[in-house]
Amino acid sequence: MRVSPVAVAGARQAIPFAAAGLVVSLSFGISARAAGLPALATIAMSVLVYAGSAQFAAVAILGQGGSVSAAVLAAVLMNARYIAMGLAIGPSLKGGRVRRALEGQAVVDASWAMANRGDGRFDRHTLFGSSALQYLTWQTGTIIGVVAGGALPNPEALGVDAVFPAFFLALLVGELRDAEAAAAAIGGAIVAVVGGLLAPPGIGILAASAIALVGVRRPRTAAVRA
Repeated sequence: MRVSPVAVAGARQAIPFAAAGLVVSLSFGISARAAGLPALATIAMSVLVYAGSAQFAAVAILGQGGSVSAAVLAAVLMNARYIAMGLAIGPSLKGGRVRRALEGQAVVDASWAMANRGDGRFDRHTLFGSSALQYLTWQTGTIIGVVAGGALPNPEALGVDAVFPAFFLALLVGELRDAEAAAAAIGGAIVAVVGGLLAPPGIGILAASAIALVGVRRPRTAAVRA
């Protein structure tokens, strides 16, 4: 099977994002194991969900004793931005609805940005190449993190309890460049903190995810799929 040179170029462009994803997913694997998730469930989440913010939110809720339904709903809300991104890139994908839906699974933040030609069109081969490399490193990092988290007698000693807030703080800082997004992000952060202190486990993150949707008016990019 011949690989498009554009896809290869896209993979090369994605190397910095893939490297960052490796580090984040390794932290996720260790953190998920420290939160009590089984190894296979942690790996399956990375394989099927493949979204940093959604995965960290779900594990944070489950680690606090929250319900599976609350974790799933929070993950869905965190990824709502991909609806807008999918609508934007849809006309640039090939085939009927089913094929376009399958090709659209390659959309991640960095790849979506790299594939954007700037005139409303997207290069699908760039999308596929850049996403493929990032997916590979995300799974690799998760597996290494799961193995390390399961082998260590006290993974919390590595400071993995700080991974969740640090990850979401990084996302928050990235949104402060836009006034509307900053207002939504700060509002969500406040609700998450207050809800975490006063509400049952998981409710704070769930409410913050819903409030953050106010800022989802146009697709934005991030270094890793968040």
